[in-house]
Amino acid sequence: MAVIGIVLADDHEIVRQGVRLILEGERQFKVIAEASDGLQALQLLEKFQPDVLIVDIAMPGLNGMEVIRQARRVSPLTRVIALSMHASESYVLAALRNGATGYVLKEFGSEHLVDAVRKVAAGGQYLSPPLIARAVQTYVERAESLPRDSYDLLTTREREILQLAAEGHTSSQIAARLGISPRTAESHRGTLMRKLGIHNQSELIRYALERGVVAGIIGPPGEIPAAGHEGLPAEREG
Repeated sequence: MAVIGIVLADDHEIVRQGVRLILEGERQFKVIAEASDGLQALQLLEKFQPDVLIVDIAMPGLNGMEVIRQARRVSPLTRVIALSMHASESYVLAALRNGATGYVLKEFGSEHLVDAVRKVAAGGQYLSPPLIARAVQTYVERAESLPRDSYDLLTTREREILQLAAEGHTSSQIAARLGISPRTAESHRGTLMRKLGIHNQSELIRYALERGVVAGIIGPPGEIPAAGHEGLPAEREG
């Protein structure tokens, strides 16, 4: 029986430890590597080319949805399972639209994750209950028919910079994280803001929160912090 190689991405170490114990309790499974943020997940995915990637939806650096979307580029044969606490249709549709073939809810037992890994590794699809009550094909068809929005106009680099900027990183910090110059980071930031029709840091944060690019890491829903609050850079135009 062939071993199924797995990369596990979740920003909570205790969650990763628990999931690893569950997976490695199966002789057929082998966790090759673990990532604590989205950018690291893509690096490990490209390096190891695993059979399966299990990725949390809400992660710093690069959110899980974007990791799923880019996974097809860096490791085309890897099958992706989204691991999430969100059961809403919008999250499931987004994950499937971006290329996930499995969606497992954290609230359900370990047997569901084990079953999901086996099914997607074999070329199938998996949805946790109560999602399984709705046909997988229906989700796929609806995901493909959704109209595109302004976010779809952004390049991969611009999406990375949007999330990092919304998380409060300066252009210099973003540049260091992505291996580019501060001038290039600032240029990408200006371009993505023009594409999205946003004009300052507060609008950028609001857009990222409303679009789900970042989770509620900045404050309660609808509350946009003042410039400089919680480590955010001071607001500036453009």
